[in-house]
Amino acid sequence: MGTMDAQLFAVDADSGEQCTDFADNGVLDVNQWNDTNDRWPLSLLQPPTVVGDHLILGWAGMDWAYEQAPPGTVYSINARTGEREWTFQALSDEMREQSGTANVWTHMSADEELGLVYLPVSSPSPNYWGGNRTEEVPLGTSTTAVDIETGEVVWSRQWVHHDIWDYDINAAPTLMDITVDGEEIPALIQATKMGFLFVVNRETGEDVWPIEERPVPSGDGSVEGEVYAPTQPFPTKPAPLLDQSEKPNVWALADAVSFGECSALWEDLHYEGMYTPPTTQGEGTLGFPISAGGVQWGGVAFDPESQTAIVNTSHIVQYIKLYNREDYEAANRTSGNESGFAPQEGAPYGMRLEVALNRLGMPCWEPPFGELVALDMTTGDIKWRRPMGVSQQYGFFMPESWGSPTIGGPAVTAGNVIFIGASMDAKVRAYSLETGEELWSDQTEAPPSPTLLSTSTTVANTSPLFPVATAS
Repeated sequence: MGTMDAQLFAVDADSGEQCTDFADNGVLDVNQWNDTNDRWPLSLLQPPTVVGDHLILGWAGMDWAYEQAPPGTVYSINARTGEREWTFQALSDEMREQSGTANVWTHMSADEELGLVYLPVSSPSPNYWGGNRTEEVPLGTSTTAVDIETGEVVWSRQWVHHDIWDYDINAAPTLMDITVDGEEIPALIQATKMGFLFVVNRETGEDVWPIEERPVPSGDGSVEGEVYAPTQPFPTKPAPLLDQSEKPNVWALADAVSFGECSALWEDLHYEGMYTPPTTQGEGTLGFPISAGGVQWGGVAFDPESQTAIVNTSHIVQYIKLYNREDYEAANRTSGNESGFAPQEGAPYGMRLEVALNRLGMPCWEPPFGELVALDMTTGDIKWRRPMGVSQQYGFFMPESWGSPTIGGPAVTAGNVIFIGASMDAKVRAYSLETGEELWSDQTEAPPSPTLLSTSTTVANTSPLFPVATAS
């Protein structure tokens, strides 16, 4: 187990004593390897991925704070001795000096038979301006398969080119064996903040269903030094969990009670569809979704008998604005939990990211705010979807049809029951795998934001991006 100041502890499971043969009397100082742009300790947010005698270890840092930051490195550590075996670096040597991150801060997956570890790689720094990294960074914002014994890249798929939206890959890919058109495929499904589910052969990285490069917006010319990617990958199946083809509708109720505040904001936000770049103009660029993500770290659950995938998704509209350095310094800056102003220190632009709420704290976009979705992985089609959870504000619970933003993920059991917490109303719920019918729910003392444990899933826990607490 690791700590937020980069100390990895090995503890005997029977006695509770530290394993004295591991590293320095049972403690490995991972921060000793933090030797480039060391602006923060390499926080060990997630437990290592254990594969045989290897501990595969990533780290977490600070979003939005710096242009130059510690560059992302994944370490393979001998589980018995604590010795470093190999490293994986997503950035070139030159890029490591001038940029940073592109780290793996969430869980990883492994296929021991294939000898592969699958790394969900995040975006380079700074998050919302890429003028310092205009050349290709092929391993950034990717799923990358590396050899367990050597760390060598076997295959890699980049899901966002020149990522300037903080669309870091934030969930471990789910490994599944599926039958498509009569062919048995060792598959991998990667959930993303964009609400896309990319499905590839986990042995080769090749598409299961076609993934197409499509033209995307090219910016309004207000941001100097930026070079935009002309296309982005779009999966043809499964269909996007969120419709990003047009600006989300203003929620009439929130607009009415705020005397048109939401409509006025929508008029002042730039939006040309998915992958509209950040701007310095007006209130900024509408993002749907953006940092709060379509799918968060809980990822995708899978039932191998019915070959059904289950994923929960948040419908959240945010908006991002860039400020040149002079305007940023002059702004009346405030920040909160993953929102507000952030300096991107060293870059020519600071930034501001906000959730699109009216003055009463109501979302300006139409509900539902969160859904649970089941997919038939033999066809890539949606089997059912339903609002999930209940939103809560000022002590009041909203109608269930509105759903809730979610943090965490589902677990599915061999009894065809889906269990999930994740919602704002601090309930744990059970659903029918076949129909999506809610079977029961029960209140906890605080919202359970980790993925719930079952016999077939692993826990995923980190601090929430939305204002919910974490319960154990």
